[in-house]
Amino acid sequence: GSESLTVFKSSDWAERAFCATCGTHLYYRMLPAGDYFMPAGLFQDGVGFELKEQIFIDKKPRYYELANSTQNLTEAEVFAKYVPGN
Repeated sequence: GSESLTVFKSSDWAERAFCATCGTHLYYRMLPAGDYFMPAGLFQDGVGFELKEQIFIDKKPRYYELANSTQNLTEAEVFAKYVPGN
């Protein structure tokens, strides 16, 4: 329920939401555009998601790679796409 939702403004352009009971990360929202990014792990197995895009790829640790090919957006590309006027 919404009574367990805790929202934290993590920057001037984004906020993050967590479950106040268990701490699970629920979403990341780009404030200017209102776009939500949700962890795929929130959804039960069998949902037909396809990973098409990785964001902030220039900030990811070097020790992992995803198996499938995706569009990889750097921090600058993310702001250009999701934060109008940036």
